[in-house]
Amino acid sequence: MSYLIVGLGNVGSEYEGTRHNIGFDVADALVSKYEGVFKIDRLAAIAEISYRGKTLTCIKPTTYMNLSGNAVRYWMEKRKIPLERLLVITDDIALPLSRIRLRGNGSDAGHNGLKSIYESLQTEKYARLRYGVGNDFPRGMQVEYVLGKWPLHDLPLLKIKNERAVKIVESFVHAGLERTMNDYNKMEITL
Repeated sequence: MSYLIVGLGNVGSEYEGTRHNIGFDVADALVSKYEGVFKIDRLAAIAEISYRGKTLTCIKPTTYMNLSGNAVRYWMEKRKIPLERLLVITDDIALPLSRIRLRGNGSDAGHNGLKSIYESLQTEKYARLRYGVGNDFPRGMQVEYVLGKWPLHDLPLLKIKNERAVKIVESFVHAGLERTMNDYNKMEITL
């Protein structure tokens, strides 16, 4: 049984360590835990890992955020992965930094990566792991905020939160969407 795990972000050193690239960071943490290695392939950096007898194809689209759907569609078709075994990891300004929420569907909420995936798949019925990045920015400064680097004082919490996000991905694969939502969606993550 195969799964497609997609970490959203933008390629390039100028985007490393930004809130918008947290999907890449969680994908890196997952692949690293299982000693996998990302390699550049068509439309994405890709790594394959095994978890409890299941194959996880992990991708970080190299298309930039606004065209992420092209990579998602390509790898779903290439690996013959059904919609119910797709999980997209994305930043979310509607959630505080202390929260991560798994959802089985939903709108793009103005997120260009999710919008691109909708345009490519023509459905919003796929699982997404929404990683709260907070919304502590002045009016009109959303772009600068999400493309801004994480402040140093947040890094210890991010380490814990990334480990929790990896556990949520593992639970999604092993226990399924509903049970994982019940187990993790109400949790507050603090130092």
